[in-house]
Amino acid sequence: MQFTPSRADVVRAINQRWLLKFWQSHLGDDRVPQWQAVEAENLTNIADQLSFLDVIRSNSGFRFMIRFHGATVGEVYGSTDCRGKYIDEIVPNPAQSHVPYLEAVQSGRPVYTIQDVTDRERRTVHYERLLLPFSRDGRTVDRILASFEYVCPEGAFTRHALMVSQNTPPKLKLSATIEPRALA
Repeated sequence: MQFTPSRADVVRAINQRWLLKFWQSHLGDDRVPQWQAVEAENLTNIADQLSFLDVIRSNSGFRFMIRFHGATVGEVYGSTDCRGKYIDEIVPNPAQSHVPYLEAVQSGRPVYTIQDVTDRERRTVHYERLLLPFSRDGRTVDRILASFEYVCPEGAFTRHALMVSQNTPPKLKLSATIEPRALA
């Protein structure tokens, strides 16, 4: 997966654009914003679309443990509570799904992807994911705030277990890293 350096206007959803501005406003002189900014912010209005993950480092690489996920995220993954589980335990194609998370960790930049999936009625759903890297020390990415948007051009779609009921891998439409100073 190749990530194109992009400006913030590549992001479609209003809530995700707001999160990008929030991320940048806490960047300061650090490589990545500190996690304490998220803990202090009231994100309840968009919490259903969010997931918080811990970046777990080991000799064999990185794993991503879910600390929290909102109700919508749980519904599309077919699980009401994924806390304490790793992404590779719940996502059907973990090798492919890890790539954007790895890019966020390694680059220290927001990562935005759009992939097309189909619901049970074979309707196309655009799966838009924004990954925002955070840190406890301002340098080493150890947390990720993920925001998800699901948009069906036909209108309504079936959300239940949408992401785990795919017969084929999602079709990648866009993969970008957002330039931190291009957010202003």
